[in-house]
Amino acid sequence: MSTPPLVTIQALQKRMAQGVPHATCSESAVRRMWWAALDTLQSDILLPMNLTRGLWLSSPLPALYEPKLLKKFQGWVWAPKDLLNLANPSIGMLPPSQSVSMDFHNNSSGYERLTLLEEDGNDPLLIVITPEIQIALALEGQCQERKLLMRSDPETLSDLLTLLDNRLHTENIEQANNLRNALGEMGQLKTNDDLSQVFWPLLSQRLADTAPSLNIQPLPDNLINDHKSSSKNSEISLLEALTHEIRTPLATIRTLIRSLLRKQDLSKVVETRLKQIDIECTEQIDRFGLIFNAVELERRKPEHTNLALTDLGKMLTILSPVWRNQLERKGLKLVLDITPDLPKVLSDSEGLELMLTGLIDRNSRGLQEGGELTLKLRPAGQRLKLQILTKLSETTHSCVSESVSNEEIGPVLSWNPATGNLQLSQAATQRLLKSLGGRLTNRRDSGITIFFPISELKEFDLRD
Repeated sequence: MSTPPLVTIQALQKRMAQGVPHATCSESAVRRMWWAALDTLQSDILLPMNLTRGLWLSSPLPALYEPKLLKKFQGWVWAPKDLLNLANPSIGMLPPSQSVSMDFHNNSSGYERLTLLEEDGNDPLLIVITPEIQIALALEGQCQERKLLMRSDPETLSDLLTLLDNRLHTENIEQANNLRNALGEMGQLKTNDDLSQVFWPLLSQRLADTAPSLNIQPLPDNLINDHKSSSKNSEISLLEALTHEIRTPLATIRTLIRSLLRKQDLSKVVETRLKQIDIECTEQIDRFGLIFNAVELERRKPEHTNLALTDLGKMLTILSPVWRNQLERKGLKLVLDITPDLPKVLSDSEGLELMLTGLIDRNSRGLQEGGELTLKLRPAGQRLKLQILTKLSETTHSCVSESVSNEEIGPVLSWNPATGNLQLSQAATQRLLKSLGGRLTNRRDSGITIFFPISELKEFDLRD
């Protein structure tokens, strides 16, 4: 009996393209649509559903990157052979996910790795199957006829899973059985034919929000205010698009680095370098994530933010090892000075963690080796007072020159001409902290002070 031909990834994409009209989209445009589609699917659809289980398959890289989804979903990734060889000479699968530690910046995840063949092509594919929702995304088409495909109809999804089963049965029988078992554990799947009615409007909105405007026309003098507003909105849109384009590839690089770090026989030099890359990626993802939050706030300007009880002292204690390691790499010292048994404050813990990490980075940039950064948390009436104080090293204190003032380069960012440092502007920092329940004061040469309302102060108006 002859062996059936191997099902390729391109065969799956061609099945998805059946019945879809032709398109005339360029490569750069369809790639922007792909990244926006991944964001839409993960951030706007899957995460709000609070799913507890599922499976995903992708090619040629891990297209699923949200940590909360990776922890709960079982995955398979077809990747180029050379990449797999870097991670595992036997081209085996990753070990099971390790338990998640208290380190907020080290979300571990695992997936089965399979070899991408030359005939599979390099167009991306992502299939997500859960009991509540099933969806497939892909890019397909020849040059200048590219299109983004999204299929959620049961007939197409059933055909795709059949093709995948045939592919795995020919390629790796063990993984074929694993996929069948994973599908069996899903139980009865709910059909979602109307998902396209939700997905495409969300995608259009995301593209409209992030794509920079390229059609700004000269305006009459009597509409100059509208022109300024349009120009500002264009700056915000461009910055939003840039932060997205920077963070998303970095997240993919970090995922690949962490998969390589799972290999047991890495040399110390390679392991050290990979960890350095991981750290740099994480810091830049966090940094641009903070800028993205500030841009979102500038765009929408919410009248109020839903805040919750937050143990600020505990948060600082938990995060301090991450900050301490970050500062030690620069030859700096972190000092934690927290009054015990402090009441909880009203804030947004996830947003505040990112904000504080950004402030630690910002306030440590002007310090030379031997400097010191102190976090001091004290009660202050009906609030808690958090101070971030800097101390120069004794050897450099006398030779530190007068700092150059930062220059505003838009509604959100500023930069220091002397150092080239790019950071949030003072106004954007204050707005972002206010949305998190804090009030910022900044005194020259004495660091910064942030006041947070304690939880008992129910009538406190956060918009004052």
